[in-house]
Amino acid sequence: MRNTTKITTAVLATGALTLGLTACGSDKGDASDTSGPLVVAASPVPHAEILTYVKDNLAEKAGLDLEVKEFTDYVTPNTATEDGSVGANFFQTQPYLDDFNKKNGTHIVSVVDVHLEPLGLYSHKVKKADELKSGATVAIPNDTVNEGRALQLLAANGLLTLKDGVGTAATPADITENPKKLTFKELEAAQTPRSLDDVDAAVVNGNYAIEADLKPAKDALLLETAEGNPNNNLLAVKEGQEDDPRVKKLAELLTSPEVKKFIEDKYAGSVLASF
Repeated sequence: MRNTTKITTAVLATGALTLGLTACGSDKGDASDTSGPLVVAASPVPHAEILTYVKDNLAEKAGLDLEVKEFTDYVTPNTATEDGSVGANFFQTQPYLDDFNKKNGTHIVSVVDVHLEPLGLYSHKVKKADELKSGATVAIPNDTVNEGRALQLLAANGLLTLKDGVGTAATPADITENPKKLTFKELEAAQTPRSLDDVDAAVVNGNYAIEADLKPAKDALLLETAEGNPNNNLLAVKEGQEDDPRVKKLAELLTSPEVKKFIEDKYAGSVLASF
């Protein structure tokens, strides 16, 4: 039986850190205690699926007691890691983590890169990106890094031009050329696939695309490439917990040949191992 707890959280915006700490306060534990199970916060797909594979197939033999908690937002896993409610998390990229720490005063650090979820452009109304009409509405994630990634994806494929050097901090205000006069609907990342019936296209994070039964390798009109991509998903802990033997063991298992094969077999190119 899977030892997985699913936690559904509300969308958090202003005051996200305070709300996140409140949401997790009842479960607050002692992150310095390494005698119990390692509790890892994760997005349901593919992160919790990968962790559950490790739990069911590799952890016991390796002597790791692993517990997985699922979260459906991009805030609470970090606040829970910061306050010790969980021992680690697995859901985010390094640029997102850096931005989160800067804005919220948290102290979360990367342990190991595990996989890439290519961010893609999807549509229920057109079959090719160049078929988008003038004035089309495109939904994009509203958090700093993923919004920037979305705009960079559109720029890399000629749909718009951005100011030089803006990187993943790009916002619609940084668009210098917009030949199709696209308009943008900024949504919480988890809402983007649900918006596809209401907008002309949406840029969707890989995990949310898979969860919505989209197949990035097949269904995306545009898709990030893996080569040179800084947006690998990583295992993270609160600073000072990197040497926890349970964390080290999990890092080894997450980058094992068995997990690489699991990722390749299950996700067929929609998730790419980064090790």
